[in-house]
Amino acid sequence: MKRPVLAVGKRLAAAALTLVAVSMVLFAGASMVPGDAASASLGISTTPEQIDALRAEWGLDRPLPVRYAEWMGAVLRGDLGTSLISHRPVIDVIAEPLWSTTVLVLIASAVTVPLAVLLGVLTGLRPGGRLDRFVSGVSLTVVAIPSFVVAGLLVMVFSVTLGLLPAVSLPPLGGTPLDRPEILVLPAGSLVLFATAWASRLVRATVVDANLAPNAEAARLAGVPERTVVWRHVLPTTVPALAPVFAWLVSALFGGTTVVEVVFNYPGLSTVLLTAVRNHDAAVLEGVGLLLAVVIVGSLIVADLLGFLANPKLRTGTP
Repeated sequence: MKRPVLAVGKRLAAAALTLVAVSMVLFAGASMVPGDAASASLGISTTPEQIDALRAEWGLDRPLPVRYAEWMGAVLRGDLGTSLISHRPVIDVIAEPLWSTTVLVLIASAVTVPLAVLLGVLTGLRPGGRLDRFVSGVSLTVVAIPSFVVAGLLVMVFSVTLGLLPAVSLPPLGGTPLDRPEILVLPAGSLVLFATAWASRLVRATVVDANLAPNAEAARLAGVPERTVVWRHVLPTTVPALAPVFAWLVSALFGGTTVVEVVFNYPGLSTVLLTAVRNHDAAVLEGVGLLLAVVIVGSLIVADLLGFLANPKLRTGTP
């Protein structure tokens, strides 16, 4: 029992150290961006003295380590700071865009996981067959094409040519993306295409190995029906390898929404992030970056733990 608990503790400690390192890089990077919020807020017609006075008022002239320590202290209390441009709490600035991005990622994940498993199993059970060659060709093509090109092609086909879906994914004024579900189809579809193409290849490789494993071969030699072999011996064997893959997929989708949100003008975290960079709003930039880091690192830790818990040898500590 001690060995699994120790392993989980090590993973959580590594995640905490990773987040500390990411926070340092984020804070230092935001501070080294040319210009700052003071000059962006006052505009080009102000004097250097006015800019220096505002920087002093906002504390931007203090040493970097001091500002980082104060920021991290506030973060640990649940305070991400205040936007230097809008003067709103960073949490309020990112709350609605975070919800929009989360909705997009959840929809994409809900479609990708079953679709990737289905394609991976069907192709993995008959490697080299027609379906396998077709799916492999399409998957490699989708993965090779940049995501913004895929998004643009979807707009050309379903918006411009067929007129079935809106090219711009803007929710109604004062509403959320769920108030107009049709605006989610193309952004989510762009994410699903790439994620399914990538994940289905991993599922296929795992199924091929499991299908050739000794326990599956022994079951066939014993006269067990092929369907039973697949359900009882092949698919359960793939769980330890695939559980972390799909948990990692969530983090990949969160990181991959940037291009899709920009192409479709979707009001997610990417919009907030780009606005913060343009206005040199370090507080919002650091808050969004840290939030995404927490989501991604958390997903990777879940993936790691799922792989650990799904593997009986690692879970029990047996050789």
